[in-house]
Amino acid sequence: MLIFLHTYLLFHQLQADGGNTVCRMMGDPKYPLLSKDGDINIGALFSIHSIETLSSFEFTERPQPLSCTSVNLRDFRMAQIMIFAIEEINKLETLLPNVSIGYRIYDTCGSRLTSMNSTMALMSGLDLEVRDKCNGQAPIPVHAIIGESESSATVILSRTTGPFKIPVISHSATCECLSNRKEYPSFFRTIASDYHQSRALAYIVKHFGWSWVGAVNTDNDYGNNGMAIFLNTAQEEGICVEYSVKFYRTEPEKLQKAVDIIKQSTAKVIVAFLTSFEMSILLEQLNIQNITGLQMIGVEAWITAEKLITPNSFRVLGGSLGFAVRKIYIEGFSDYVVRKVNIDGFADYVLKAFWDTAFPCSKRYMNGSQYEVHCSRYQHLLVYKNYNEDVPEQRYPSNIYKAVYAVAYALHSLLKCKKQEGCEKNLTMPPEQVKQARQVIGALKEINFTVKFGDRVWFDHTGSTIAQYEVVNWQQDKNGSIQFTAVGYYDASLPPDQRFVLNTENIIWAGGQLKKPRSVCSESCPPGTRKAVQKGRPVCCYDCIPCADGEISNETDSNNCMQCPGEYWSNAEKNKCVLKTVEFLSFTEVMGIVLVFFSLLGLGITVLVTVLFYSKKNTPIVKANNSELSFLLLFSVTLCFLCSLTFIGRPTEWSCMLRHTAFGITFVLCISCVLGKTIVVLMAFKATLPGSNVMKWFGPVQQRLSVLAFTLIQVLVCVLWLTISPPFPYKNMKYYKEKIILECSLGSTVGFWAVLGYIGLLALLCFILAFLARTLPDNFNEAKFITFSMLIFCAVWITFIPAYVSSPGKFTVAVEIFAILASSFGLLFCIFAPKCYIILFKPEQNTKQHLMGKA
Repeated sequence: MLIFLHTYLLFHQLQADGGNTVCRMMGDPKYPLLSKDGDINIGALFSIHSIETLSSFEFTERPQPLSCTSVNLRDFRMAQIMIFAIEEINKLETLLPNVSIGYRIYDTCGSRLTSMNSTMALMSGLDLEVRDKCNGQAPIPVHAIIGESESSATVILSRTTGPFKIPVISHSATCECLSNRKEYPSFFRTIASDYHQSRALAYIVKHFGWSWVGAVNTDNDYGNNGMAIFLNTAQEEGICVEYSVKFYRTEPEKLQKAVDIIKQSTAKVIVAFLTSFEMSILLEQLNIQNITGLQMIGVEAWITAEKLITPNSFRVLGGSLGFAVRKIYIEGFSDYVVRKVNIDGFADYVLKAFWDTAFPCSKRYMNGSQYEVHCSRYQHLLVYKNYNEDVPEQRYPSNIYKAVYAVAYALHSLLKCKKQEGCEKNLTMPPEQVKQARQVIGALKEINFTVKFGDRVWFDHTGSTIAQYEVVNWQQDKNGSIQFTAVGYYDASLPPDQRFVLNTENIIWAGGQLKKPRSVCSESCPPGTRKAVQKGRPVCCYDCIPCADGEISNETDSNNCMQCPGEYWSNAEKNKCVLKTVEFLSFTEVMGIVLVFFSLLGLGITVLVTVLFYSKKNTPIVKANNSELSFLLLFSVTLCFLCSLTFIGRPTEWSCMLRHTAFGITFVLCISCVLGKTIVVLMAFKATLPGSNVMKWFGPVQQRLSVLAFTLIQVLVCVLWLTISPPFPYKNMKYYKEKIILECSLGSTVGFWAVLGYIGLLALLCFILAFLARTLPDNFNEAKFITFSMLIFCAVWITFIPAYVSSPGKFTVAVEIFAILASSFGLLFCIFAPKCYIILFKPEQNTKQHLMGKA
């Protein structure tokens, strides 16, 4: 209701004035802390004090101005460097001749409220004159504003001045959010965006092999944007973040929660994207809870902050690594500080406030006259105390220096009349013609110059400069004092492979240790194993699983195991592919030795039988059993025993062809002999029948031809087999994955089974004929023994077929040799053993009468 009434009265007031609006500044003006008028003025906002005391708002009297205490020496130096740069420019005759630059420096006391008040004061000026009309044509108080120090405050400043097109140039506001030209078209900065610093933090973590880190940031624009970029880059680089917490200086509950999480975590590395204020209160809590030994990775906001150096800070922050603004020596500034303090009484108000903070001299204990008399004797100590000794350690003054010169060069380009504007060449415009600060914005985008200490100044499309950082390390010297030692650099202007350089030998690690700490969720997986992510946990938490057989990993922390090539297999450690063991039935292994033994045994027995038969060739039992076929049979059995030896040893092209063809031919020769003997037995008994004349059709010549004919058929089959698709050595890798079975491939399976089938056909025919002749009367009926031998032969080869098909690797060859030996021994013993027994042990039966049953 009061607002409505006030608006109504104001409306009638305007109507009564007949449209003549009066423009008047409301309230008391806010005066700058430091100021000097010039033809063109530059504004600035610095937190020269860091603590603001609020007055009571009881609404019984007009609120008193806010009071500020605790001088912030760093920002005080920035104010000094700004004035130093402006005075230096005013003395130059080439940059802005006949044009003086003034300044208006406000103290924000580190408060958003005071910062906004100071911003409005810079835009409105100090002119309290009542104007007839508010037509907006009043001259602008400042053409550019330098500040602020913190990103959040700079966001407020840029949003406030943005609609009025007043350029803001910050020296330390690094938030990437300020790179948005749509939201902050008039913002510039002489420091790089946090985009580069945040990514560089991830690079330094990866460089040292830390895959498990914690993250803590200030809960404001600076910390949130910087941490978001770091987290994204960390994910790209394979770095896992155990936790990410944030807090603000006015939130003790969140601070305590962050400290508890840090205390309970397993990560030994913490990326702290904090301002110096938040870092100081976090440091205090970590000290209270005795949380030490953590490797801190910091940012430019706190890594070189002198106020963090306390008697106990090295316990927590010792060995900290981080990126800092380059420390640049500005010629003449140190002498300027000393001269201005001692001679001109520079910034008397600020110096007295600092006096109250740093020296035992306070107005609370003495009146004004006593204060001046007692404290004036400390004036000369300023030269040797903080007011000049800290100057070489300052890192941000160079950015202030560049910002002032950037405005000067922008004004220089504006004040110089351009030909296309209709002026004569080299004619200079008066400073009054630069009426709008928006003109300075366009000029700032085009500047490109080099300052006296060698740095080139220009702004990219986001209004930022190139990223150049020093990598500093918290170290303690022999005297116990903390030093910010440079151990590397990051320069985004260089090629990617040269941007990041570290001298790790000079680094002191957390807690003053010389050994680099390890910070991993899981220990590295050695070669021979692969990483298997633990369910529900980040990818950096994994188990080490041994590679499967036939797979290897020859690198540490391998994600996958590699399959070995065809002829290779993994070694026992699974870290190397080695040639597979080539397996074949060799003469040196037990199985091969046993088979060779039985082959030679059979060969020896056959030779002995042959010798025995040859020595008794004239005896009735040898003659009665067709001695010619018997010797041919003994020869073929000998070949069968010898044939088995060709199956043993490393398969070659010739051995593969020989073993199968020799096997087929020798067995056909053997069976042909047995078949001939069987037919002779049958024909002999047929010949005893009256009127029979069959023996003339199956005499010795016919017997030889039959054996030759049966054998030639097998030879023809073998020749066709060898011609069309012969057997060949083959590396069989199907039965065993870990070894190669070197065997003889059949080539043509039809040829192989044709050879076996023909042998089986002859054996079956021989068996049938011998079976029919088994009952013929005689004291020595050879048909019986042939029947038994063929029975054994057929049984062996019938069981051979499934055993051959199902036996793996070299056992296939062993089965084949066993079948050859078994059938050979069967023929040898069944046919010749009875005869040898009579010859050796029953010589009385080796007579013609006994054989014919007449004895």
